[in-house]
Amino acid sequence: MKNKVFRELQLFAAETGTTVAADLTPAISVDFTSRIAQNIVELQQLLGITDLIPMAAGTDIKIYKWTVGELAAQVGEGEDIDLTHVKRELADTITLDLDKYRRNTTAEAIQKVGRDIAINQSDEKLIQKVQKGIKGSLYTVLKAGTGTAAGTNLQICLANLWAKLQKYYEDEDVSPVYFVNPQDVADYLGTAQITMQTAFGFTYIENFLGLGTAIVSPQVEAKKPIATAKENLRGAYVPMSGDVAQTFNLTADTTGLVGMTHSTKTGNATVDTLLMSCVKFFPEFQDGVFVGTISGE
Repeated sequence: MKNKVFRELQLFAAETGTTVAADLTPAISVDFTSRIAQNIVELQQLLGITDLIPMAAGTDIKIYKWTVGELAAQVGEGEDIDLTHVKRELADTITLDLDKYRRNTTAEAIQKVGRDIAINQSDEKLIQKVQKGIKGSLYTVLKAGTGTAAGTNLQICLANLWAKLQKYYEDEDVSPVYFVNPQDVADYLGTAQITMQTAFGFTYIENFLGLGTAIVSPQVEAKKPIATAKENLRGAYVPMSGDVAQTFNLTADTTGLVGMTHSTKTGNATVDTLLMSCVKFFPEFQDGVFVGTISGE
């Protein structure tokens, strides 16, 4: 009886070597998630963030600033000492909402231009947009920095920002990082030869003008460079694992930063791409971020 059942199952089993959907979709997802995660890790290293903190979706991240009042005047022997007011207050809140993205590819599109363009290259464009969103959220919170500095050109402005960082982090050994609009760099350097590198779509210059790492991006407002210490930057993410990943059959690499899946829909002959992530970079203290102003000659 057992042999009969086994022979019947063999009749309905796919022929050995047959390529099935399960062979195709996870491979695509694994490749993309590994590349995205590697880019995020490169950005993490560039920003000097040691660890990304895993948190549950919906968690609120609090960003604070310090306010220290004027030091009280000194008093004579036996007299009451006046108070110096020190206050830590909430400056901003970031909520770790689950980011969900989906696109759909038709059979006709695959037939017309091929699988690589219709699915893979199109997914690549989606991923670039997602990465831009992660970078954009970082710039949004950096622009809200409460420290200020100014200068008549880029070098003087960055030097004054550096000085403000030295004062703010007086008792700490920190590594300055600057965020600069590319036009400001071009205006200052002209035809000077400099070595630029890239990570996660960022262009950066190590030891720029001897002041620290400069990250060059058009998302920074022209003539408004931003500076902080790498030690003030933090990162958090929602791990793409657990019930959500299992329910939607998400594939993630070992970091768990991004979950992705591809699925065929026979009802309308299309392929669905589903991408989920939640990665946020932010400063721990808003008053430890300084926004400069290049005033011109």
